[in-house]
Amino acid sequence: MAADKPGDTGHTEDLKILHGMGYAQELSRRMGPFQSFAISFSIICILSGGLGSFPIALSAGGPFSLTVGWLIGGVYALIVAACLGQIASAYPTAGSLYHWSSILGGRFWGWATAYTNLLGLLFVVPAINVFLYTITRDLFFGTALGWDVTGWGIWTQIWSVVALQVAQAALNHFGIKLTTILTDLAGYLIFAVTVILIVMFFRAAPSFDLGKAFTFVNNTGAAGGGVSPQTGPLMAILIGLLYPLFTITGFDASAHTAEETVNARDTVHKGMLHSVFWSLVFGFVMIIAMIMAIPDLTAAAASGWASFNNVFIAAIMGSFLGKLMLVGIMISNFLCALAAVTSTSRMIYAFARDDGLPLSSMLKSVSPTYRTPTAAIWMTAILCSILTALTTPLGAFAALSTGSAMYLYISYAMPIMAGALALGKSWTTKGSFDLGGLYKVFAAIVVVGTVAVTIAGHAFVVSIPGDPATGATFVPGLWYYSAAFIIFLVVVWYGLENRRFKGPPMGAAIAQRAASIAAAEAAVGEKG
Repeated sequence: MAADKPGDTGHTEDLKILHGMGYAQELSRRMGPFQSFAISFSIICILSGGLGSFPIALSAGGPFSLTVGWLIGGVYALIVAACLGQIASAYPTAGSLYHWSSILGGRFWGWATAYTNLLGLLFVVPAINVFLYTITRDLFFGTALGWDVTGWGIWTQIWSVVALQVAQAALNHFGIKLTTILTDLAGYLIFAVTVILIVMFFRAAPSFDLGKAFTFVNNTGAAGGGVSPQTGPLMAILIGLLYPLFTITGFDASAHTAEETVNARDTVHKGMLHSVFWSLVFGFVMIIAMIMAIPDLTAAAASGWASFNNVFIAAIMGSFLGKLMLVGIMISNFLCALAAVTSTSRMIYAFARDDGLPLSSMLKSVSPTYRTPTAAIWMTAILCSILTALTTPLGAFAALSTGSAMYLYISYAMPIMAGALALGKSWTTKGSFDLGGLYKVFAAIVVVGTVAVTIAGHAFVVSIPGDPATGATFVPGLWYYSAAFIIFLVVVWYGLENRRFKGPPMGAAIAQRAASIAAAEAAVGEKG
């Protein structure tokens, strides 16, 4: 769908809403309904988390975690998206979660939400790129081309992932028009490759015993190849939920790009809900097909992280079409991370616009030529590269994928919780999407689910002990990251930001921004 031109009805209404919240139209508003859907669908990308995290579920609760766990996690994600959609319909801004939490829950709640969401987003980009590097090394170079990749060590991985992130930042730099074209392509590509893979997996199935797809087996510990620490059945089920919740995440990208979306109040919530729903449906069918293609699930689980590679090589890689599908998966993952860079940079830009970050004066700048937040884009690449280097010794994909699921869902829950308390009181602004009395029921479910995923994330990515005999050094688990993050929030808020940070404009402050809004729009050539 072509975006409205400046002066059209939709664009004028979008400007009015944005100005009413105290912000200028600095970003280029070019995205339509499909583009809003495609950017979230591209970040969810069932060809990324749905494949890369397959061993996590298989080595947790076995087939039960893959199928029933996927449905539970997917429905939960749909509930989260519905709650966020109601808020997005009322407040369509680039800052989304941060802005919503500030309006509904106060300055500190908004500030803490911003940093939590940012941490989750910074885990997403390298998680996708680490999986892309892994399948490129093992399946493309190692299997398809027959190269010897045994000498590719930690530093090869780190620098390869950094190179991917630089390329994705460069593409984002040159404008939302180019990024939109690529994310549109990703939406179509993910659908096409998924459907073909489903057919190929089913064709490779030695039998069609659907009963085995729903069997619970506690594969934690040695039975699952050491992917998950040894634990009891309940914790195995919770850890298995990390599979759908890492995959079906990042759908807030539709909200983060609200200021680049035409008729955002009526469009953004649809982008989130549709992206989650179709990912849930197609992902579930693909999982069933993959399970059917595995002749021995016990042996597959025991192979640990190699379980996905093994089934893919056996069922898909034997034909030219299979190798072509691998290339499609690789491209889809690159575009998935590209969309995640877009989302993350918009979050950084929006938070910096309200002086919430160090170097805010630089990070809130927008290129008059490309109409993109270029400094925020490159800061995203830098921070993601640092995080890649820090988590690689811990097992980068496990740590990054788990961290992103855990921190993102916490950040989703924060404005939803604030909204439940403010609904009917301080929250009276409504958009076109309204859950009515269901909102508070859904909010309670979101809180319970967030607690569950937080417990599961910390139980899954545990510390690696040091060993003087072998010279192995101690590697901290996610508990250490979370503890350090909480300490950071407390120290920085009470030591500095409580006095300095004002939050998004409200009340009289919005009217006082009229002149600065006009100047900012004139600087980038926007016509109100």
